[in-house]
Amino acid sequence: MSTVLLAELSGRPCPIAAALELVGERWALLVVREIALGATRFGDIVAGTGAPRDRISARLKALEAAGVIVRSPYQSAPTRYEYRLTASGAALIPVLDSLLAWGKVHAVSPDDPDRPHRYRPISELKESR
Repeated sequence: MSTVLLAELSGRPCPIAAALELVGERWALLVVREIALGATRFGDIVAGTGAPRDRISARLKALEAAGVIVRSPYQSAPTRYEYRLTASGAALIPVLDSLLAWGKVHAVSPDDPDRPHRYRPISELKESR
């Protein structure tokens, strides 16, 4: 598992900065969201995030190195992998729930016709599967 030394961070080093160093890139948390919602295969993760395939590939490698996800083969010829959250990754679900709640109030325009009124916390959706 990859960790960050506070002394190596620029600016005001703190655990928030260390966490963002590991999972602060936009696609990283969206990958965690997709896996938490049940998308465990590469194509499903790409489709759910809307990100370019190369970005998702890079995020999956970084998240695996950070100990946030684990990959295991589900097919041998050619080798294909599925991805699961580790305990570290599952510990990010409350962070995603907080971002969801904040985003509904502060990031989506109140008059947006696609405003996500129906979104439930990921922790609730995960429990209902």
